Amino acid sequence: MSGKVSPSSHGSPPKEAPRTRRSYFTFHHVNSVVIMTLLSAAGMVTAADFGFVVFSVVYMYFLSKVAFPHTSSLPSPSLFEKTTILNLYVSFAAVVGIFLPVAYIIEGVFKGDKEGNLAAAPHLFLLASQVLMEGVSFWGNFSLPIRVFVPVFYNSRRIFTILDWLIEISYGESGMRSYMGRALAVANMALWCFNLFGFLLPVFLPKAFKIYYSSSNKTKD
Repeated sequence: MSGKVSPSSHGSPPKEAPRTRRSYFTFHHVNSVVIMTLLSAAGMVTAADFGFVVFSVVYMYFLSKVAFPHTSSLPSPSLFEKTTILNLYVSFAAVVGIFLPVAYIIEGVFKGDKEGNLAAAPHLFLLASQVLMEGVSFWGNFSLPIRVFVPVFYNSRRIFTILDWLIEISYGESGMRSYMGRALAVANMALWCFNLFGFLLPVFLPKAFKIYYSSSNKTKD
């Protein structure tokens, strides 16, 4: 038993612990930086993809100042509670979107498949950038619309890179690796189209705007 005396034993209410900013940079964000660095060093990232990431950073800060400023001193609330289904969905998306493309590119390095790697790299680079920017939007305590802007913006762009991936490997050589690449590209196209058109736009985006504007009205009142 501790010998410390609690504040309540003196008849005074306990003081509220100071609010600290939660760190949203995790091992996943470190992995994202590593993936982005390695792909860039290997010459698999185009200037257009670099430019997209830079533009997303600038535009995110622009929107946060002009259109969707943070209206409260408190951190933005979470939109969804962590559930088993949500955790499984996130894990599945990470496997299909990151880990399998990483394995595909590593195999391509050993087999000398430059065309296959160049086709798969843009999607992987942009998804790693998205994960990093989502961490920035949380850590920087941006408003909910800005936090939603990041996945919607990147998901929309990555669909076109996956489409280019499908076109590139469709005219490539036949073989087991070619079939694996096509299956992986199709799986990513199905996953991220569902993520954008079945979750982000009809569910995530409206809920974020509803919470943001309701909290803004309460702040004004």
